[in-house]
Amino acid sequence: MAWLILGIAVITEIIWALSLKWAAGAATWQASAVPITLSFVNMGLLALAMRDLPAGTAYAIWTGLGAVGVILAGIMLFGDRVSPLQAGFMALTIIGVGGTKFFAPT
Repeated sequence: MAWLILGIAVITEIIWALSLKWAAGAATWQASAVPITLSFVNMGLLALAMRDLPAGTAYAIWTGLGAVGVILAGIMLFGDRVSPLQAGFMALTIIGVGGTKFFAPT
């Protein structure tokens, strides 16, 4: 169950980061409330996952997949560009996350 919660936390992390860009463009207090609310949900889910997973494992997966997810969403939603070298390092991040999950003690 902790892995599922961590997966939901990763998705929330990606949505939270994208909502920051959206809120900056909207520039209203309602728009600002969205990333603030998502940050509480995001941290709560990560903390919940850390009850049953090692903190370092959970955090490494959360940040790694969150970063790659935001980059991919930025490409799709905002037309962000990524160099081949950046794409290679993103692949290394995913490999690292996979290794972290595969060799996790739980």
